[in-house]
Amino acid sequence: MAWIKRNLFFVIGGIVSLGLLGAAGFYIYKGMNRNSAASAALVEVVGNLSGLGDQKPSPGNDKFDNAKIAQSQDKEIQAWVASSSAYFQPIASIPGSPVTGASFSSALQKTLGQLHGEADEAGVVLPPNYDFSFAVEKNRLTFAPGGLDLLACQLGEVKAISEILFATRVNMFEGIQRVRVSDEDLTGAPADYIDEHPLTNDLAIITPYVVNFRCFTAELSRVMGGFATASNTFIVKSVNVQPAGAATAVAPNPGMEGQGFPPQMQPPMQPPPGQPVPGKGGLQTILKEQLLRVTVEVELVKLLPKN
Repeated sequence: MAWIKRNLFFVIGGIVSLGLLGAAGFYIYKGMNRNSAASAALVEVVGNLSGLGDQKPSPGNDKFDNAKIAQSQDKEIQAWVASSSAYFQPIASIPGSPVTGASFSSALQKTLGQLHGEADEAGVVLPPNYDFSFAVEKNRLTFAPGGLDLLACQLGEVKAISEILFATRVNMFEGIQRVRVSDEDLTGAPADYIDEHPLTNDLAIITPYVVNFRCFTAELSRVMGGFATASNTFIVKSVNVQPAGAATAVAPNPGMEGQGFPPQMQPPMQPPPGQPVPGKGGLQTILKEQLLRVTVEVELVKLLPKN
């Protein structure tokens, strides 16, 4: 006891140290248990993932044959792809590759002549000496490098769009506008172009066009149907319709000339006082068809080549 009294602080320090060592050992033991449990859980998860990765799809049961269902759905997808491809047929360039300045110039002259002939045959009126947006290229024999392939592509597309309108026999084909694709287009008349650019995504190239024409409602519906049923994918972006403004002259009534009324505004003759107004025979006109001026924004979708 005397030794303890002489070394009291040493004894107390030793007891405290032993307590701390015991506590540390307890926490280490608990930590080892947690690590072991976590390791076991991790091994189980990895095992499950490996098993799922190696497992083949379930064949189903006596009610559901998953293998046959998957085969049937695969056939449906293949059939849809095959049927939809008919609506994404590319429009052939004019002329075909390789395109040279001489070949394009010759093909342009031939195509313009063909379009004028088709318009005449269908009874469609064209502007005088109309060149279908290729006025600046019409009389050229040489072209800047880099734009010939795109011009040939556009010539084929302009021809296809124009022929849809000719087939519906619109009254007048006023013009078509396209995007600029060559150095020559930079000097062309602004009326032949639209200030837009083709859009390209992971699947296709979308090229805009604007076409103006005059027709009645029956022809307009056929134009929309022509774009919808074409073998090429046309998307009608917008349709602007307004009266064409073609006034029909009316002959003035006798005795009304010189009274300040233009021919279209001549007032009707009034019957003498007391005389009954004669009724008009036949059916009354409820709606009178009028000529329309139509502007259609249409986009052509062209699938990118498969890698």
